[in-house]
Parts: sequence; C-alpha cells; structure tokens
Amino acid sequence: MPVIRIVDLDDDRLSDFTRLTDVNLRRKLEPAGGLYLAESPKVIERALRAGHRPRAVLTQERWLDQLIPLLDDESVPVFVAEPALLEELTGYNLHRGFLASMHRPELPEAAEVLRNATRVVVLEEIVDHTNVGAIFRSVAGLGADAVLVTPTTADPLYRRSVRVSMGTVLQVPWTRLPAWPQAADLLHEAGFTIAALALADDAVPLDVFAADPPERVAVLLGSEGDGLSRTAVANADVVVTIPMAHGVDSLNVASAAAVGLWSLRTSLRTSS
Repeated sequence: MPVIRIVDLDDDRLSDFTRLTDVNLRRKLEPAGGLYLAESPKVIERALRAGHRPRAVLTQERWLDQLIPLLDDESVPVFVAEPALLEELTGYNLHRGFLASMHRPELPEAAEVLRNATRVVVLEEIVDHTNVGAIFRSVAGLGADAVLVTPTTADPLYRRSVRVSMGTVLQVPWTRLPAWPQAADLLHEAGFTIAALALADDAVPLDVFAADPPERVAVLLGSEGDGLSRTAVANADVVVTIPMAHGVDSLNVASAAAVGLWSLRTSLRTSS
C-alpha cells in the first residue's frame, strides 16, 4: 500500500478527487470513468465487504493508522495531505476521515435483481441525491429486497447518495430499468403488482392495501416536484395513497417510501 504525501496538486493521479462539489461535472465523469466515491470509514468498509475494489484513497496524516487495517490490497495508492490542500483539491472540508475512489461494479440485469424478491422500490425521475440515499436506507432498514431506478433518476452511487444512505446503496441490490412500458413489462413478467404511490380519485388508502397485499409488490415513487408521470401511473396496477391530515396532501418522497415500506413490512410480520 504505497503512501504518497502530496505537497501540490499537480499530479494526474489525483484526478478522481478534483472538483467534487461540481455536481454536473461529477454526474458525467464518475459513471463514464467507471468509478464512484466512498466517504468515511463505515462506508468504505461496506464497499469493501461488498467486494468493490478501491482505486485510490485520499486522507489526512492523522487518519492513516485507522485506514491501514481496512486495506489489504498493497497496490492501492493512499494520498496524504494537509487539510487545506485537500479542501483546495476537492472543494470541501474532508472531515470524515478519508475518501476512496472505487471501481464501479457492473449493474446486474433487472430480471436477476427481481428473481427472488418480493418487495422492491422503483424510483422514477428522482433527481435529488439526498432523497435517493434516504430511500436506500429505508429499503435496507425496513426489509425490502431491491431498488430499481428509471433512466433519468439520479445516480445512487453519487457521493451524497452513498453518504446519506450510510453505505446501504452498497449492500441493497439495485439496477436501472428501461423506459416505460418496457419497465412495467419486466416487473409483470417477474410476477410483481406495481403499486404507484400517488394522488388519484380512485386511489386505495395505504392501510387498506397493506392489510392484504399481493405476494410481490413494486412500490413506485415519483419525482420530488411533479410526482409520478402520467405514463408511470398508466403502467401501474393500482394507485395507493397515504392518508393525510391538516390539509397536507403528500409527504417528501423519501418519507413516503419509509411509510409505505413500513406498512408493507408490518403486514408481512403479522401474517407470519
């Protein structure tokens, strides 16, 4: 494990870590470059446990002793620098110990992810990385099996998504779906009932739906502003709504995911 102490930023090997706060740039560079970024000891440990391979690590001198036991690959370079230089490189204060660029794993086919699943979440056009990460954390904590994302949904392996999820995006199976109606065809072929969480005159209250749910359910969630597209709702088998009070019509999408998954999880536990 070569430890490289840097005193300036004129080193091509640091390119994985430049301009991390430029979201538009990173959205293009990270998937195309075959990498994602894992931040903090817990997240990096989960990435390694999932079998993901690090490409390089960035840290401060004071964190080096904590980092060494995590890495058993002697070829991974570890770049060490003073906090001010690291902030100049990345664009923010690296206060979580260390940052690793990881080789991005190849996504599985949707049919493989769905094969043994009974509860999955489908994200349509959710562009906020914080919401994506929070949903993955709910999926992991509330016992769902997988997440499937549409082509225009934010990258679950973007640094903020990984961090907010507490690394659960590295342990929950996920993949991308094609556009509608092909996405619905894949879910139906796997035996899933598509339940769209949305507002509609004929929507079924969540507690009613969760009292006697289908064996295999795909919970469909839409974008932060407009919710699900008309096409998505048209491809769903049922529209489900969360009963609300005090004139509030809906929850934040991450909160709605947690409520929906908890309701379905409760019905499974009480029926077992």
